[in-house]
Amino acid sequence: MRLLYVDDDADIRHIVALSLRLDGAIDARFAGSGEEALELLRAEPQFDAALVDVMMPGMGGMALAEEMRERGETRDVPVIFVTARGREADLDAYRARGAAGVIVKPFDPLTLPAEIRRQLGQAKVAQA
Repeated sequence: MRLLYVDDDADIRHIVALSLRLDGAIDARFAGSGEEALELLRAEPQFDAALVDVMMPGMGGMALAEEMRERGETRDVPVIFVTARGREADLDAYRARGAAGVIVKPFDPLTLPAEIRRQLGQAKVAQA
């Protein structure tokens, strides 16, 4: 599985990198901003999913997801939002904007790969 993880916090990107290495079947790329993610997506548009921090300076996660939906080569890449805002109303708003899932910070790095797979599986069932 090819994943793109986008977060402006270098420490969180490092933790996620360590976490995803626990699952040998995940090949992850990392970006520190929405703009950097778009550059990476131009070069490598074939990802199985993107995990995107909602609140980032410049291009936030919502804007990045919208930009991905407008591009033919990334239109169908499922987006899982990563956020510290975990109220039910926030989660509903993310799903209404097309999120395949939501991971609330702080998350458990030991179970993150399984949680990603679970949420992507639920998104596929919901689309069918």
